[in-house]
Amino acid sequence: MRYLVSYLATGLVMLAIDAVWLGLMTSRLYRPRLGDMLAETPNLAPAVLFYLIYVGGIVVFAVQPALASGRWTTALLFGALLGLVAYSTYDLTNQATLRQWSTLVTAADMIWGTVLTGVSATAGMLITQALMGRQAP
Repeated sequence: MRYLVSYLATGLVMLAIDAVWLGLMTSRLYRPRLGDMLAETPNLAPAVLFYLIYVGGIVVFAVQPALASGRWTTALLFGALLGLVAYSTYDLTNQATLRQWSTLVTAADMIWGTVLTGVSATAGMLITQALMGRQAP
């Protein structure tokens, strides 16, 4: 039950924050620099699959260790590190293989992934603690 609560809490936080980012930054950052490489509307199936898998990774690698330690800083640090690794993998691979990939997009995305994942992991951990108490997982 604790995994389910932490998964739902982390996922809802991440989706809400990322929706605001994407809503604000698609027209300001991504579309001007990536242009025709972007679809007019996102393909929802792979997007949903990404969120389902990624939230699971956040829970396993950041939220659960933080719950075990009882320290929110563990969620923040492990979440931020996971975000940096994951978003760097995506953006640096694109930078290495696509002709018109923007260095600014790479930098902004890596920073965003680090912040988003750290904040989502921390909030997911704190919400889980608030709902389920501080008992060991």
